[in-house]
Amino acid sequence: MRFNKMRIEGLWIVEPTPSTDSRGSFARTFCKEEFAQHGLIQDFVQHSYSHSRQKHTIRGLHFQKRPYEEDKLVSCTQGAIWDIAVDLRPESPTYLEWAGAVLSSENRAQFYIPKGFAHGFQSLTDDAVVSYLISTPYEPTAASGIRFDDPAVGVSWPADPTVMSDKDKSWPLLRACDPV
Repeated sequence: MRFNKMRIEGLWIVEPTPSTDSRGSFARTFCKEEFAQHGLIQDFVQHSYSHSRQKHTIRGLHFQKRPYEEDKLVSCTQGAIWDIAVDLRPESPTYLEWAGAVLSSENRAQFYIPKGFAHGFQSLTDDAVVSYLISTPYEPTAASGIRFDDPAVGVSWPADPTVMSDKDKSWPLLRACDPV
């Protein structure tokens, strides 16, 4: 695996290094030792997935409030997404900045997102399937979010959303909430 630091501290793109032969390919997507060597969490207690039927669906921007914050390892196993992480760590020099990456079944890249970030994505294809390894069990009372179009963050989405949940449309703007 190749571990590529992103410009915001704590965010990584993890790329498999497949071996190929006449049958196809094989690659590791997780190795506890390699994640530890890069200072990344190695224990994931939950595995979830989402399916977005329609191209340009937006999910997010979500996070869990303390003490239920989550580290995530996100991949797209079918189709493609534009995956986003927003730095919600008030002490960080990149507070409220965002970084994004295309994750797809073609590139097999994974996005490592540590605690202290909001996460969301926009599907770039119909029938996008996203897989999440998550470090902390989901706690519904700690679930929170910020609006996908919050001007304090200014995420650049590839297209106007075609589908969003009512909940995601109604998240407060950052100045109206206490994110972390």
